[in-house]
Amino acid sequence: MTRCGWAGPEQIYFDYHDTDWGVPEWDSRALWEKLILDGFQAGLSWITILKKRENFRDAFEGFDPNVIAGWGEEDVERLLQNAGIVRSRAKIEATIKNARVWQKIEQREGFDQFLWNYMDGKPLQNHWATLADIPAKTPLSEQISKDLKREGFKFCGPVIVYAFMQAVGMVNDHVIDCPRHKDCAELASR
Repeated sequence: MTRCGWAGPEQIYFDYHDTDWGVPEWDSRALWEKLILDGFQAGLSWITILKKRENFRDAFEGFDPNVIAGWGEEDVERLLQNAGIVRSRAKIEATIKNARVWQKIEQREGFDQFLWNYMDGKPLQNHWATLADIPAKTPLSEQISKDLKREGFKFCGPVIVYAFMQAVGMVNDHVIDCPRHKDCAELASR
């Protein structure tokens, strides 16, 4: 299999590429989890987050924003002691704040709808020949970032948002000779 060049050399990266990355995600809670994890990745490599993903899920109660929204300083201190996650006070506090913002958007229109409305409900099918062709951000990721920040989200700059859009299949950025490009394209409709 000719995978996208970023996948590997570790098996966890191959597995993530082959089963998760670029698959359209329509669930509000799962979308929020992936956005939070991309925010935790800021300044770090994705493999760091990927290796700690299950620890994050345990520490953050399965990424249930309705639970996390009620957390306070005691929870921040507890998480800062957890060596299984990235122990950044700013990112942990942002996660709690982002859970409260998620609740507001979820009640108003659905977090999934909020995000997928930018795409008219369908993933963008890019046709990149090489990794070098793939942008780090786009005008659309800049707009989504701006709108998320206006809602109150933290750790959601345009580069983070574009990485998130790739991860959740809002854009299909598998290179065209990667078999997952076709697989993800076929998953593009609900």
